[in-house]
Amino acid sequence: MLIGTILRGKGSDVTTVTPAATVRELLAQLAEHNIGAVVVSSDGITIEGIVSERDVVRRLHDRGAAILDAPVSSIMTTEVTTVGPGENVDSLRQTMTTQRFRHMPVVDGGRLVGIVSIGDVVKSAIEELETEKASLVDYLHR
Repeated sequence: MLIGTILRGKGSDVTTVTPAATVRELLAQLAEHNIGAVVVSSDGITIEGIVSERDVVRRLHDRGAAILDAPVSSIMTTEVTTVGPGENVDSLRQTMTTQRFRHMPVVDGGRLVGIVSIGDVVKSAIEELETEKASLVDYLHR
């Protein structure tokens, strides 16, 4: 299965936040959209970073509540690993597991076109297994 197949099923909407937004504004976005991470982008097309709820928790622990009024740029990850829509989900699953990523932006032609979570990857694996099982059961009952 390809990453693009996952995006077709879940949609390609990506919540972004600007680097200048406050961590408090970031938290509002996470809560409003019921998500765990957002891409940091000034224009919604290029990726400047990624920031997750884990980043917020770690910085709260390190720096205290003052971090809530700091810019997202002060806590975001700037070296962002991305994936293309034509890449294989099995490869992505392996990368997400070994690198301990929970969210991976999808980029096509230098443009942000989606985001895939570890939950999306697990769901696709389950769907593949269910399809395979149904095929085998059908084969055995012929």
